Amino acid sequence: MTDLRSSALAALAEQTVELPSWAFGNSGTRFKVFGQPGVARDPFEKLEDAAQVHRYTGAAPRVSLHIPWDLVDDYGKLAAHARDLGVEIGAINSNLFQDDEYRLGSLTSADPATRRRAVEHHAQCIEVMRQTGSTDLKIWLPDGTNYPGQDDLRARQDRLADSLQQVYAMLDPEQRVLLEYKFFEPYFYAMDIPDWGTSLVHCLALGDQATVVLDTGHHAPGTNIEFIVMQLLRVGRLGAFDFNSRNYADDDLIVGSADPFQLFRIMNEIVAADALRPESGVNFMLDQCHNIEPKIPGQIRSVMNVQEATAKALLVDRDALREAQLSGDVLGAHGVLMDAYSTDVRPLLAELRESEGLDPDPYAAYARSGHQERIARERVGGRQAGWGA
Repeated sequence: MTDLRSSALAALAEQTVELPSWAFGNSGTRFKVFGQPGVARDPFEKLEDAAQVHRYTGAAPRVSLHIPWDLVDDYGKLAAHARDLGVEIGAINSNLFQDDEYRLGSLTSADPATRRRAVEHHAQCIEVMRQTGSTDLKIWLPDGTNYPGQDDLRARQDRLADSLQQVYAMLDPEQRVLLEYKFFEPYFYAMDIPDWGTSLVHCLALGDQATVVLDTGHHAPGTNIEFIVMQLLRVGRLGAFDFNSRNYADDDLIVGSADPFQLFRIMNEIVAADALRPESGVNFMLDQCHNIEPKIPGQIRSVMNVQEATAKALLVDRDALREAQLSGDVLGAHGVLMDAYSTDVRPLLAELRESEGLDPDPYAAYARSGHQERIARERVGGRQAGWGA
């Protein structure tokens, strides 16, 4: 166990979780967006909020941007601001779901002019990548149909393949496309990228600079997500994670809040495949909008939940597990996993944080800092950031 603890501490010290800029704006359900005092008013303030999460957790050094929500006049200035705060710009996310033109599709639209506009939007995103030093272009495709016969399903896939190829051809050698999927919503008969298989098919056709994004909230109920994780790692095409919890129709709840055992099972496959290392190429990111909970504490809690699930996965006795599996000891193998899952890893993580000069309890430390009260006083006037801003 001593060796497992030592190796776990070393791995946890390297673990990082990317934050989404949109987590720091006002958001809500389909029925209501709830405003909160002190919410960021522009991308610069979003970075300042994200930097607070990194300050207290020590594990969140990157911030993902969303275009056009995070449009600014000078991206060099924004990137420099991030560096001054001790963070950097992560993935750049495109937006294909807010323009009226995209009502019947964007990259899959039957209208060539609409498809061209969608491709050009990704050219804009790639230019933002160049100016900020980002290497990841994340595409979530909201396209789909609501009715049988509404459009030709195969033709939509052909148009999608052509559009993606145009986007892929714009990438610089060090850049890559991260292609996300979603089982349903905003369309309910057929999404154009509904599952990991469809995303993988398109990525394989594009080339080595295209990988799949797995969002933990984008599956049908009962889906074995850790199997998908294993399979994508097996073929070297898992590019990124979006962590959240699926008890909404989509996501947006704090990761691990409803089913922490699922989060552990997912991280167990990551650790088993030695994909936790930064050089593995898998980018771990939170994809959450905090609707009724405060923004910065919500992100801190999510990072802590990912760390706890990872720590448990790192404490799995792999030798004992393999021996039980090979001998057909069903309950023994399951017991090895459960022993690790049942371990209280909070003291281990407190030891890690203290060794890095951090408070052992990031959530409590932020609450004591007075920062939340300060931004509520100071950020008065001006339009708060939110969905679409």
